[in-house]
Amino acid sequence: MIAISDLTKRFGAITAVDGVSMKVARGEVLGFLGPNGAGKSTTMRMVTGYLPPTAGTIEVCGHDVAADPIAARRHIGYLPEGAPLYGDMSTIDYLTFIAQARGFTREAASPLIQRAVATVELEGVLHQPIDTLSKGFKRRVGLAQAMLHDPEVLILDEPTDGLDPNQKRQVRSLIRDMSPDKAIVISTHILEEVEAVCTRAVIIAAGRVVFDGSPAELRRRSTHHNAVTIRLGAELATEAKSQIEQMAEVARVEVAEPEHGTTTLVAVPHDGRPIVHEVSERVRSAGLAVNELFAERGELDEVFYRLTVGH
Repeated sequence: MIAISDLTKRFGAITAVDGVSMKVARGEVLGFLGPNGAGKSTTMRMVTGYLPPTAGTIEVCGHDVAADPIAARRHIGYLPEGAPLYGDMSTIDYLTFIAQARGFTREAASPLIQRAVATVELEGVLHQPIDTLSKGFKRRVGLAQAMLHDPEVLILDEPTDGLDPNQKRQVRSLIRDMSPDKAIVISTHILEEVEAVCTRAVIIAAGRVVFDGSPAELRRRSTHHNAVTIRLGAELATEAKSQIEQMAEVARVEVAEPEHGTTTLVAVPHDGRPIVHEVSERVRSAGLAVNELFAERGELDEVFYRLTVGH
């Protein structure tokens, strides 16, 4: 559905996107991540035809974006960063305008608008000027225009920006429901959103791809993936640390400062292997009374930092 090859964008001496290549298939929800200035929005603007690339190629549903931009855009729904809207228009007038700009007659546009309005729950603000809407409602109007023509490819830049927790949940559910028939790319700073809705994650830093894989693969890169956290009385910490350090499965034991008479130890495994059963058995056989013992999933923000800053 989307095929990007060696995509590069330079602004004078600055290289914003540097040889990015990736493909997105039907049914995939791709989380496109990176720190500010990494090249995410620039890449998305090139995919949608709003910026010409310096080098490289982009195809959307078989159409070359540079050679046949109108044909490519017919297949794309785009929610840009900040969702720029015509503030003096009412919601219904704006959506009607967007439908007509895409070539639909007023009669043909009516059911499309009704479906989009119902999907993102805009019924209560249809006749309000967009400038009077809250940030969350403006974002929902932007989403409605992006999905209005039922495109095969959705490019969403920060789709849940400005939404409250309930609205975020609704939008994520909507994306999951639409995903089997579409290729969806979501640019986001919210790491939890990747796990909540994405089937794949691509991370770029300084314009280059530094990770391409599933959210589970991303989490497995954490140094604390499958680590075991043990909380117990501070008086038992030294013995517990000694017992766990003797285990061949354990690479190291981290010890936190005691707090309210309790100490937290973290047993870090070799190569992220699951060790919760072995650690539990060791602690039990040593006769140590434990308040809590559980396996860690790993920290996405730690992985993100190492990939984008510490690499």
